[in-house]
Amino acid sequence: MVYDNNKGGEYGNFIIQELREPVGLMTPEFRAVYEKFSKRILWMDGNACPGAFQMNTAWYHSVPERDPIFAEHEHGYGELIGFFGSNPGDPYDLGGIIEFSINKEAHKLTRTSLIFVPGGVAHNPLRILEVTRPIFHFSVVANHEYAEAKDVYK
Repeated sequence: MVYDNNKGGEYGNFIIQELREPVGLMTPEFRAVYEKFSKRILWMDGNACPGAFQMNTAWYHSVPERDPIFAEHEHGYGELIGFFGSNPGDPYDLGGIIEFSINKEAHKLTRTSLIFVPGGVAHNPLRILEVTRPIFHFSVVANHEYAEAKDVYK
């Protein structure tokens, strides 16, 4: 049996194809700022799909009016963070400049990047300094929800 997208079957509910916004994560003020420079695509966590770890996906399409956009924080679990350029001719060209800090050590990114932040290590602030072409962003945490750093979305 073949099911269309996530309609039916025992595991259809494991396929997320529409944004299910995380509940209580962003203040209304931050959401208004976020929506001006970013378009969240999908969000997966244990609330959207029981047993899942948390993942966020979004397009960054402009420089935010707030700098830095995300504050320094840490989690008790590891996090994988990605920034991908959208130039099919050169997928390593980020199409902008992002400054990302790990334990107060700032790194300026101009190339497609994957970043691993071990649990307990402070990271951010995140500064989106330039966007010349949309940047695909994702983050994955080894936890069922993005729980310990909700103040990052204020």
